[in-house]
Amino acid sequence: MFSSHGPSVRELAVQGLSSVERGYDLLAPKFDHTPFRTPDRMLDAVEETLAQSEGTFGAGLDVCCGTGAGMGMLRRLCRDRITGVDLSAGMLAEAGRAHADDDRVELVRADARDLPPELAGGYDLAVSFGAFGHFLPSERPALFSGVHAALRDGGVFAFPIGAPLPPGSPVWWAVTGFDAAMRVRNAVWRPPFVMYYRTFPLGGVRRDLRSAGFTVETVPIPHFGRRPDGTPRWRLVLARRT
Repeated sequence: MFSSHGPSVRELAVQGLSSVERGYDLLAPKFDHTPFRTPDRMLDAVEETLAQSEGTFGAGLDVCCGTGAGMGMLRRLCRDRITGVDLSAGMLAEAGRAHADDDRVELVRADARDLPPELAGGYDLAVSFGAFGHFLPSERPALFSGVHAALRDGGVFAFPIGAPLPPGSPVWWAVTGFDAAMRVRNAVWRPPFVMYYRTFPLGGVRRDLRSAGFTVETVPIPHFGRRPDGTPRWRLVLARRT
């Protein structure tokens, strides 16, 4: 599950007992050697689906960019500047090293729930990968409103979202158990570390996106196939600023 270059159990425990910001600062040098990094297979699938449905873009924004895995995709899809935003200085440092060869890339340390005003109206595409579990449902309106403000008219906020897990399946039990453990941890330990897997359902997300001023459609990501009932295992959400 973890490579030999990844964090030790002790390092993960220290991270898990820290705040989100401090935890990722600690994990940053080894983050790309953990299962928490968005797999290249997902990044490639989203890139291909976006290219087929939308074509290319001007400027691109990666919200909660982490070590910059998604920014490689933006570098290929976007013609103009590429901006990565993250709360963790450690993760941004890793992203800076990964993309030091492209002078279009800029990195901004900021809370995604309160994006800097200088980003407003500057982007044609915004993406985010693997970060939504760090936001409680009550925080989604601020997150989505900030992305909406950062986009130009007609700009697209794109991100993958998985189908609901079958209740009682091994993965369902695993994520349910993880979320329960995190709720207990946050009830008894400070500072909190917000990370939940089951707080980002498509229905609620679509509603909050529309309230923020987006029109919302989804397209299947064909690379991951379909469930037995014929529905896609993964969809790409395309929220467009109008």
